[in-house]
Amino acid sequence: MQEVTFGGQTFHGFIRGRLTLSTAVELFLDPAVIVCSIFLVAAYLGEPVEAQHISLALIALLATFPGSLRLRDSRWRVAGRAMAEWLLVVAMLSLFGYASGYITYFSTSFMIGWATTSLGGILVAHEVARRVVPRVLEHSNQCTAVIIGSNDIGTTLAQQFIGNQYLGVRFVGFFDDRERERLSDMGDASLLGSLNDIAGYVKTHRIDHIYIALPMASQPRILSLLDDMRDTTASIFFVPDIFMTDLIQGRVDSINGMPVVAICETPFTGVRGLLKRASDIVLSSIILLLISPVLAAVAVGVYRSSPGPVIFAQRRYGLDGREIIVYKFRSMSVTEDGDKRYTQVTRGDPRVTPFGAFIRKTSLDELPQFINVLQGRMSIVGPRPHAVSVNEQYRKLIPGYMIRHKVKPGITGWAQVNGYRGGDDLEHMKMRIKFDLEYLRNWSLRLDLSIIFRTVGLVARDSSAF
Repeated sequence: MQEVTFGGQTFHGFIRGRLTLSTAVELFLDPAVIVCSIFLVAAYLGEPVEAQHISLALIALLATFPGSLRLRDSRWRVAGRAMAEWLLVVAMLSLFGYASGYITYFSTSFMIGWATTSLGGILVAHEVARRVVPRVLEHSNQCTAVIIGSNDIGTTLAQQFIGNQYLGVRFVGFFDDRERERLSDMGDASLLGSLNDIAGYVKTHRIDHIYIALPMASQPRILSLLDDMRDTTASIFFVPDIFMTDLIQGRVDSINGMPVVAICETPFTGVRGLLKRASDIVLSSIILLLISPVLAAVAVGVYRSSPGPVIFAQRRYGLDGREIIVYKFRSMSVTEDGDKRYTQVTRGDPRVTPFGAFIRKTSLDELPQFINVLQGRMSIVGPRPHAVSVNEQYRKLIPGYMIRHKVKPGITGWAQVNGYRGGDDLEHMKMRIKFDLEYLRNWSLRLDLSIIFRTVGLVARDSSAF
């Protein structure tokens, strides 16, 4: 079994290079329903399938892959995620369609029919999958697996096999040389023998997979085990104990055939980096076009509110900890650049102008940062950039603080939509960093779009900003 990530979401169940049934259903069910509903509605309305239908199908496929279904989740959680995904896709396509004029190629009856049919189809398909897939797996040939090493990582892996019926793996037991009283309760109950018994047991019981969960310090013992198992047909996997640590985009890769393990890496490498940058350019261009009248109005308001520049520049840390310049509408009578010192704004701060209080409360002061996005200094979604002096203070107090700079800073972020928009006390900052690192671990384009829409909702109803 292998663990594979698509779009920032991890799927388990890739056995011997092939998709298991459960993972295939989770990956492809939603895109299939969304695309099929396009052609079904067109056929029902008597519309010929033309280029615009094919284009819509391709856009919908990219927007919904991988699917939102997680067979292990509760029925209500699955339904909630499906509706959230549907709303996100409809909103994204509507925004793109109206901005580009593409939506005029479709009739109103087609768009309404497709939206309702796709949502109903996804909900029905999810319920059918939840009922059918377990029954199919129950009568299929599951892979059998043993684990060498009844330690923390071994028992964690065993619990994954036992607790997830959709993996298609039947856990048989452990092999370990230690005495029973030194093993965990789970390892004691499932102990099949010592390490010397493995090769014979695997051949006799036709075991499919062997997982070596011994610590890396046991390298000579591991090499000896590999020699013993050369006479079996079992697939052998090594589970390094570094995966018990808190990894950022942890994965196994290779350099010209030499395996390497990523422990701390940016999520935006290769195609994912291109996808992130392309989405930033497209969305920021559309947004700047739509808000250009607002930008002009705010600029006039700032100019007339008090003496000073309309837009001022602040020093921040960007990608890889490099210093960048970030633009904001001026909301105060002073313009601290955040280099040597930075004083956090407080409620009733006398430095904030009356008009500045309004644009801060509504986040209008942040709008020039969409220009930073087009420049490539920032992203629409990412960890919020902190003043240089704030960085220098907290990087010494919070472990992993600087890891947030593995990605470009954002106009909005995962921490902000989870309630950590402002404040620079230590406990508050720890929570912001926690959510920033969580964003790095779980990035997907869908997560970015979700954060954007949640930000719009929060700004519309949030009255706590100052």
